Amino acid sequence: MKLFKCPSCKGTLYFNNRACSCGAEVAFDPEAEKFEVLDAGCANREQINCNWKADAGHGSLCRACAMTEIVPDSMVNTNVPLWAETEAAKRWVLVNLGQWGWLKAGDQGMWPRFHLLSEVTSTGPAPVTMGHADGLITINVTEADPAQRVARREKLSERYRTLVGHFRHELGHYVFLRLVQDERFASSFRNLFGDERADYGAALARHYESGPPQGWQDNHITEYASSHPHEDWAETFAHLVHLTDMIDSASAAGLRHANAAMIDPYRTNDGDALISAGANLGIAFNHVNRSMGLFDLYPFVIAPTVRDKLAFVRNAVAAGPRERAKPKRRNWNPFRASPVRAG
Repeated sequence: MKLFKCPSCKGTLYFNNRACSCGAEVAFDPEAEKFEVLDAGCANREQINCNWKADAGHGSLCRACAMTEIVPDSMVNTNVPLWAETEAAKRWVLVNLGQWGWLKAGDQGMWPRFHLLSEVTSTGPAPVTMGHADGLITINVTEADPAQRVARREKLSERYRTLVGHFRHELGHYVFLRLVQDERFASSFRNLFGDERADYGAALARHYESGPPQGWQDNHITEYASSHPHEDWAETFAHLVHLTDMIDSASAAGLRHANAAMIDPYRTNDGDALISAGANLGIAFNHVNRSMGLFDLYPFVIAPTVRDKLAFVRNAVAAGPRERAKPKRRNWNPFRASPVRAG
């Protein structure tokens, strides 16, 4: 993520800021990718600290909050800060994708919708299954609680688990849904990742019963990626965004390592150099984290076949959205607190 300038004093602002040290209140404009002096902020500014400007096409809500159809049950007070953290992660990833033209004014395709649900509701416990279905993304805000997230990471033997990672993965499914409409993309994808039309339920059942195939590291970025071509794409997509944003953030912070700062990660035509720079940054950050006794920042190995997949994903995604305009969906009520059980 880039660093930004205060519209009043030109001091440095970070992506989640709502005010500058000079005293100016500010709001982020996701279309222009800059802060402006606060005029009409999102209606969720006070309740969940949303720092985006209201979007003229969505009444008093910002563009990101307007995508959320269902929010966690706010009658449970502890859900509100979890909702706030979840929306903040969503805003971050939406700006990541916006660098390639996705979900900005020129994107005429179907936009995603979000259900942000909590396992704790005013009517009792409610299981939540995170996932994607036809453009609808369900996220479990319970994982905004660091203790809950770490416990699930350990239980599932995952090396990395964050809200930002969840959004990147699920938005990867959404982007695939749009790209696969192009038969040329579909054919190329199947040659590299496998046929996504294979029985998904059976593949996941097999994965959870028997685990990943021997040698999965040679062809997949994570164990879960080996379960089905859909998950291979989503995991690889998420990692492409991880690597790209690491380079962008390091460059913005003035860090220099392995020429990563010499690359504009969203604009370069050299996908191989981007992947190498991101991997080298990951190794460097791992070393720094270890000096503080922390987990590795990027605990993954990029095998040659995985590198090919990352390059394929980047070429497809960096080309931006290409569909013709589709009928707009009806307006949804994003304030409807609900104990709905997903999936």
